[in-house]
Amino acid sequence: MNNQNSQGFKSGFVSIIGRPNVGKSTFLNQVIGQKIAIMSDKPQTTRNKVQGVLTQDDSQLVFIDTPGIHKPKHKLGDFMMKVAQNTLREVDLILFMVNAAEGFGRGEEFIIDKLESVKTPVFLVINKIDLVSPDELLSLIDGYKERYSFKEIVPISALEGNNIDRLLEQIKEYMPEGPQYYPADQVTDHPERFIVSELIREKALHLTREEIPHSLAVVIEKMERDHGRDLIHVMATVIVERDSQKGIVIGKQGKLLKEIGQRARADIENLLGSKVYLELWVKVQKDWRNRPSHLRDFGFRVDEY
Repeated sequence: MNNQNSQGFKSGFVSIIGRPNVGKSTFLNQVIGQKIAIMSDKPQTTRNKVQGVLTQDDSQLVFIDTPGIHKPKHKLGDFMMKVAQNTLREVDLILFMVNAAEGFGRGEEFIIDKLESVKTPVFLVINKIDLVSPDELLSLIDGYKERYSFKEIVPISALEGNNIDRLLEQIKEYMPEGPQYYPADQVTDHPERFIVSELIREKALHLTREEIPHSLAVVIEKMERDHGRDLIHVMATVIVERDSQKGIVIGKQGKLLKEIGQRARADIENLLGSKVYLELWVKVQKDWRNRPSHLRDFGFRVDEY
């Protein structure tokens, strides 16, 4: 344990891993206190590493929310898996998050196999404890203890905020003394344009049918302040893979696209602290998830992996 002199400032990097949809982004937003990671009930929402920064008087914790670890089916999936696995070697601590209500399955076994070769300390974070009985939780904990030697096992409810403070205190105990990497008021290392594109994508995920989510990307074409009207003008393109998907995203008489825009604008105004004029367009780029040039264009740093 890196529990050094308690008088020193602690800082370090914490990776949040787990199967898709276990609540990693909800946890990150809860810890940071505002929305920087998009949330959806559809798997594969998080595609790039999202760094959330929590600065307190005695510490600075930098959280990396990784794409859910899964078996890839296309080049975008390969990229997402490499992002998740590479972070395991770059951090001071790994939080392996699981859904208490789903028990132990092949997906969890797959991740534990990956952890066997990692020297980084690993916490098991059991999320969504509000969905199970105490007896079920104890049985789950015993099962995980048999499969891997976790440094700590912490049950939480990310949605309700239960036990988050205790988890943060335990994380600090494992952090080395170190510098403050980011200014105290900075909550993420991503540029505003990235967060804005993610907020739009979140709304599109919520409002479209099942066949859309994986094949949807959002590109910010323009984002500039209009001083004359005292607002920020955002132009964004929603990318889909098929003409039929374009029709779904636009909706009858443009209603769905308008709804996506209205919901996204509210979040973007909250993020930027300013009135926003949001223009949305929809464009078809066939099979973009398998084309490295398109992945680069849409902000996926595929060349780094």
